[in-house]
Amino acid sequence: MTDVKREPQAAAPHDGAREAHPRGDLAPGAMTEYLTDEWGFFIRSSRTIEAFRSPFQAVEVHDSVPFGKLFRLDGAFMTSEKDEFFYHENLVHMSALTHPAPSSALIIGGGDGGSAEELLKHASIKTVTLCEIDLAVVDISRKYLQRVHRGALDDPRVQLRIGDGLAYVRDGTQPYDLIVLDLPDPVGPATALYTPEFYRSCAARLSPVGAMTLHIASPIAHPTRIRETLTALRGAFPLVTPYLASIPLYGGMWMMACCSGTHDPRKLSAHEVDRRIAQRGIGDLQYYNGDVHRGALALPNFVRELTGTR
Repeated sequence: MTDVKREPQAAAPHDGAREAHPRGDLAPGAMTEYLTDEWGFFIRSSRTIEAFRSPFQAVEVHDSVPFGKLFRLDGAFMTSEKDEFFYHENLVHMSALTHPAPSSALIIGGGDGGSAEELLKHASIKTVTLCEIDLAVVDISRKYLQRVHRGALDDPRVQLRIGDGLAYVRDGTQPYDLIVLDLPDPVGPATALYTPEFYRSCAARLSPVGAMTLHIASPIAHPTRIRETLTALRGAFPLVTPYLASIPLYGGMWMMACCSGTHDPRKLSAHEVDRRIAQRGIGDLQYYNGDVHRGALALPNFVRELTGTR
């Protein structure tokens, strides 16, 4: 049984304190994601499976034709059965495959279990600590999102901590080979997890050859956020490597970053990435391979300019 511990809780927002998308859905059943004030997209809900407010946020699970079971928090799309691998494989394997033999990992957020499932594909991983502030996210994922976590939430290597990720990182001392920030957008309580102070705390929790990965935003819809986030990351890590992924549920082109003191994914060839995948016996990859690893690092000119990358 997965080890579950409760960490000190951050203050929960009062009802209505966080409305990421106050305009709501375009129409009943037309779940709407607003990338900007002027741009968004919708996914039609076939049926609402469950919807309620936890102490922290509005939680919804819907069924849909294109994405299967789909999970939302405060009206924002988080993950779905049919496209979760676009996000989770790219978030995890860029750093995990660059690391020579990761044995310990920390996930902040990630209560759906998708990142944990990807980390556990690496045979060298002995422990994954998953720190999720909202137990309702874990419970709803266990109940409905088995095709996302595939049992990872109950794997004996996963230690579940219910509590404030900021406090867990800031107050702890245990080093990790990998840190994965699997977070919602920087709105409400999550805002504190997108700050220079938090990134420096994460850097202090990495082993000497460790690395942290996180999603940043859309380079088309959120250029200001990307500039500010990369500036904050570069203040905490000597090496910050931005890369791209295609995530249908998030509207298309999305940006992530691998951050480390020594960990440079650009040094791996496609052949070496494929060799490591085979050597480590990593199966069930629907997206990631050596060519994808190299391709994710190939930035269009407008993204090079945005990120200050050459």
